[in-house]
Amino acid sequence: MIGQLSKEEVNRKLLHIIAVVLPFSIFYGPIFSEITRLYMVGTIFLLLTISLMVEFLRFKIVSFGAWFTSTFGTMMRVDEKKQLTGATYVLGGSAICSLFSTYSEDTAVAAFISLTLFILGDAVAAIVGKAIGRIRVGDKTLEGAVGCFVFCAIVAGLIFPQLPFFVKYWGGEISISEIIIIAVTVSILELFPIKFGRLILNDNLYVPVVTTVIMSLIHS
Repeated sequence: MIGQLSKEEVNRKLLHIIAVVLPFSIFYGPIFSEITRLYMVGTIFLLLTISLMVEFLRFKIVSFGAWFTSTFGTMMRVDEKKQLTGATYVLGGSAICSLFSTYSEDTAVAAFISLTLFILGDAVAAIVGKAIGRIRVGDKTLEGAVGCFVFCAIVAGLIFPQLPFFVKYWGGEISISEIIIIAVTVSILELFPIKFGRLILNDNLYVPVVTTVIMSLIHS
């Protein structure tokens, strides 16, 4: 254990990172196969429906809930044992982003980069925050947010432009201002959760969606 970073948290974030298959499927599925973007939307929403059914069963059927907790409990946070898991919220955010991807080519790219950077950046923020975080901001740390920003900026500026079809569908190279805006948006929204009274929205649901909207607007 480094700082407050436990093996369970690392395993949780490694599992979280696997979710990058969702934005890659949303963007590249229609490009490298004969399927349409609407088909990908249907597929993501089907996965979301299955996940919600599993959540319902674990809350309503004691034996199933006990099996679920014994199998995945070490990767769940305390609040997730009584609420929806982060995985379901990730699917929810991915489903909404997949809908945006059907609007236009550059919106599909915006959804792709926003969802990918959030999934990876959120993992980086959690690991850095728990490993070396000292300055608390609510339940999170400033160090985690800085780590998220640096990571997102580097990946957006150096990695994404090298990916197949990214520049073509974006309509040119991603600008420095766009790189900074997307990195700031992801890190700030990840650091400061949206609240409505006592209700705190899950960042897995809204951060990629808000980031996709902002990226689409500034690019257009």
